[in-house]
Amino acid sequence: MADPIESQTLFFNMLNEAEKEIGFITKNYNIKIEALQISGGDFVITITRSLPDDVKVSDIKKKIRVRRKTQNLDITNAIYCFSCFDDFCDFSNLLHRNNIKTNTICKNISLYEYNQDYYAVFSNINLKCPDLMKIFSSITEFATYVNNASLFKSKLAESGKLVIKNNAVKTAIKYFA
Repeated sequence: MADPIESQTLFFNMLNEAEKEIGFITKNYNIKIEALQISGGDFVITITRSLPDDVKVSDIKKKIRVRRKTQNLDITNAIYCFSCFDDFCDFSNLLHRNNIKTNTICKNISLYEYNQDYYAVFSNINLKCPDLMKIFSSITEFATYVNNASLFKSKLAESGKLVIKNNAVKTAIKYFA
Protein backbone atom coordinates (compact mmCIF):
# COMPACT_ATOMS: atom_id res chain seq x y z
CA MET A 1 0.00 0.00 0.00
CA ALA A 2 1.26 3.41 -0.87
CA ASP A 3 -0.05 5.18 2.25
CA PRO A 4 1.68 3.88 5.42
CA ILE A 5 -0.97 5.41 7.70
CA GLU A 6 -3.73 3.66 5.74
CA SER A 7 -1.79 0.37 5.92
CA GLN A 8 -1.25 0.75 9.63
CA THR A 9 -4.94 1.49 10.24
CA LEU A 10 -5.94 -1.55 8.18
CA PHE A 11 -3.67 -3.84 10.18
CA PHE A 12 -4.82 -2.43 13.54
CA ASN A 13 -8.43 -3.03 12.50
CA MET A 14 -7.59 -6.63 11.53
CA LEU A 15 -5.83 -7.21 14.85
CA ASN A 16 -8.77 -5.79 16.81
CA GLU A 17 -11.17 -8.04 14.88
CA ALA A 18 -8.93 -11.07 15.53
CA GLU A 19 -8.90 -10.27 19.24
CA LYS A 20 -12.70 -9.97 19.36
CA GLU A 21 -13.45 -13.08 17.28
CA ILE A 22 -10.82 -15.60 18.33
CA GLY A 23 -8.98 -14.04 21.29
CA PHE A 24 -5.72 -13.30 19.46
CA ILE A 25 -4.27 -10.75 21.92
CA THR A 26 -1.39 -8.59 20.70
CA LYS A 27 -0.96 -6.22 23.65
CA ASN A 28 2.62 -6.39 25.05
CA TYR A 29 3.77 -8.66 22.20
CA ASN A 30 6.11 -8.05 19.31
CA ILE A 31 4.17 -8.34 16.06
CA LYS A 32 5.47 -9.43 12.67
CA ILE A 33 3.15 -8.98 9.68
CA GLU A 34 3.87 -10.63 6.36
CA ALA A 35 1.75 -10.08 3.25
CA LEU A 36 2.04 -12.33 0.22
CA GLN A 37 0.19 -11.63 -3.00
CA ILE A 38 -1.21 -14.69 -4.71
CA SER A 39 -2.94 -15.11 -8.04
CA GLY A 40 -6.08 -13.17 -8.81
CA GLY A 41 -5.09 -10.14 -6.72
CA ASP A 42 -5.70 -11.97 -3.42
CA PHE A 43 -3.40 -11.69 -0.41
CA VAL A 44 -2.37 -14.06 2.35
CA ILE A 45 -1.51 -12.18 5.50
CA THR A 46 0.45 -13.94 8.24
CA ILE A 47 0.62 -12.33 11.66
CA THR A 48 3.14 -13.69 14.15
CA ARG A 49 3.33 -12.56 17.73
CA SER A 50 6.28 -13.13 20.07
CA LEU A 51 7.10 -12.04 23.58
CA PRO A 52 9.56 -9.20 24.08
CA ASP A 53 13.07 -10.36 25.00
CA ASP A 54 12.74 -9.16 28.60
CA VAL A 55 9.62 -11.27 29.34
CA LYS A 56 9.85 -14.98 30.16
CA VAL A 57 7.13 -17.42 29.22
CA SER A 58 7.03 -18.69 32.81
CA ASP A 59 6.12 -15.15 33.99
CA ILE A 60 2.88 -15.20 32.03
CA LYS A 61 -0.11 -16.80 33.65
CA LYS A 62 -3.01 -17.11 31.32
CA LYS A 63 -6.16 -19.07 31.64
CA ILE A 64 -6.67 -21.10 28.51
CA ARG A 65 -10.19 -21.56 27.37
CA VAL A 66 -11.24 -23.58 24.40
CA ARG A 67 -14.04 -22.29 22.23
CA ARG A 68 -15.44 -24.05 19.27
CA LYS A 69 -16.78 -21.64 16.76
CA THR A 70 -19.19 -22.95 14.21
CA GLN A 71 -20.20 -20.88 11.32
CA ASN A 72 -23.43 -21.69 9.57
CA LEU A 73 -23.10 -20.30 6.09
CA ASP A 74 -25.95 -20.36 3.62
CA ILE A 75 -23.83 -21.08 0.59
CA THR A 76 -26.64 -21.97 -1.78
CA ASN A 77 -28.22 -18.52 -1.63
CA ALA A 78 -26.70 -15.05 -1.52
CA ILE A 79 -28.21 -11.58 -1.39
CA TYR A 80 -26.51 -8.31 -2.30
CA CYS A 81 -27.86 -4.84 -1.60
CA PHE A 82 -27.51 -2.16 -4.28
CA SER A 83 -28.14 1.44 -3.23
CA CYS A 84 -29.84 2.22 -6.54
CA PHE A 85 -31.10 0.51 -9.68
CA ASP A 86 -28.30 2.07 -11.75
CA ASP A 87 -25.70 0.26 -9.63
CA PHE A 88 -27.40 -3.04 -10.43
CA CYS A 89 -27.44 -2.17 -14.15
CA ASP A 90 -23.74 -1.19 -14.00
CA PHE A 91 -22.91 -4.52 -12.37
CA SER A 92 -24.90 -6.38 -15.03
CA ASN A 93 -23.11 -4.48 -17.79
CA LEU A 94 -19.73 -5.31 -16.24
CA LEU A 95 -20.59 -9.00 -16.37
CA HIS A 96 -21.74 -8.62 -19.97
CA ARG A 97 -18.58 -6.75 -21.03
CA ASN A 98 -16.41 -9.44 -19.40
CA ASN A 99 -18.48 -12.23 -20.99
CA ILE A 100 -19.42 -13.79 -17.64
CA LYS A 101 -22.56 -15.88 -17.92
CA THR A 102 -24.77 -15.87 -14.82
CA ASN A 103 -26.79 -18.91 -15.87
CA THR A 104 -23.83 -21.13 -14.99
CA ILE A 105 -23.48 -19.49 -11.57
CA CYS A 106 -26.96 -20.12 -10.20
CA LYS A 107 -30.42 -21.20 -11.26
CA ASN A 108 -32.00 -17.80 -10.80
CA ILE A 109 -31.28 -14.18 -9.91
CA SER A 110 -34.25 -12.12 -8.77
CA LEU A 111 -34.30 -8.40 -8.06
CA TYR A 112 -36.36 -6.83 -5.28
CA GLU A 113 -36.90 -3.27 -4.12
CA TYR A 114 -37.14 -2.82 -0.36
CA ASN A 115 -36.73 0.40 1.67
CA GLN A 116 -35.45 2.28 -1.40
CA ASP A 117 -32.63 -0.23 -1.97
CA TYR A 118 -32.41 -2.98 -4.58
CA TYR A 119 -31.58 -6.56 -3.62
CA ALA A 120 -30.24 -9.19 -5.99
CA VAL A 121 -31.14 -12.67 -4.74
CA PHE A 122 -28.90 -15.44 -6.10
CA SER A 123 -30.71 -18.79 -5.70
CA ASN A 124 -29.24 -22.30 -5.90
CA ILE A 125 -25.62 -21.24 -6.41
CA ASN A 126 -23.41 -23.69 -8.29
CA LEU A 127 -20.30 -23.86 -6.08
CA LYS A 128 -18.30 -25.62 -8.80
CA CYS A 129 -18.71 -22.87 -11.36
CA PRO A 130 -15.34 -21.43 -12.47
CA ASP A 131 -16.73 -17.88 -12.76
CA LEU A 132 -18.17 -17.85 -9.24
CA MET A 133 -15.27 -15.94 -7.67
CA LYS A 134 -15.22 -13.43 -10.54
CA ILE A 135 -18.85 -12.52 -9.98
CA PHE A 136 -18.72 -12.31 -6.21
CA SER A 137 -15.51 -10.29 -6.21
CA SER A 138 -16.86 -7.95 -8.91
CA ILE A 139 -20.18 -7.38 -7.18
CA THR A 140 -18.49 -5.85 -4.13
CA GLU A 141 -17.73 -2.74 -6.21
CA PHE A 142 -21.45 -2.12 -6.62
CA ALA A 143 -23.22 -3.73 -3.65
CA THR A 144 -22.84 -5.04 -0.13
CA TYR A 145 -23.38 -8.61 1.02
CA VAL A 146 -26.47 -9.24 3.15
CA ASN A 147 -26.03 -11.67 6.06
CA ASN A 148 -28.63 -14.33 6.84
CA ALA A 149 -29.69 -14.74 3.22
CA SER A 150 -32.44 -17.30 3.89
CA LEU A 151 -34.09 -15.16 6.54
CA PHE A 152 -33.79 -11.95 4.54
CA LYS A 153 -35.07 -13.70 1.41
CA SER A 154 -38.29 -14.40 3.30
CA LYS A 155 -38.46 -10.77 4.38
CA LEU A 156 -38.08 -9.62 0.78
CA ALA A 157 -40.79 -12.01 -0.41
CA GLU A 158 -43.11 -10.72 2.29
CA SER A 159 -42.40 -6.97 2.33
CA GLY A 160 -40.34 -6.18 -0.77
CA LYS A 161 -41.48 -5.36 -4.27
CA LEU A 162 -40.44 -7.92 -6.87
CA VAL A 163 -38.89 -5.94 -9.73
CA ILE A 164 -37.53 -8.77 -11.89
CA LYS A 165 -38.58 -12.33 -11.11
CA ASN A 166 -36.23 -14.41 -13.26
CA ASN A 167 -32.82 -13.78 -14.84
CA ALA A 168 -32.49 -10.25 -13.49
CA VAL A 169 -28.99 -9.75 -14.88
CA LYS A 170 -29.98 -10.84 -18.41
CA THR A 171 -33.06 -8.60 -18.26
CA ALA A 172 -31.01 -5.61 -17.13
CA ILE A 173 -28.52 -6.20 -19.95
CA LYS A 174 -31.30 -6.54 -22.52
CA TYR A 175 -33.22 -3.39 -21.57
CA PHE A 176 -30.71 -1.11 -19.83
CA ALA A 177 -27.34 -1.77 -21.49
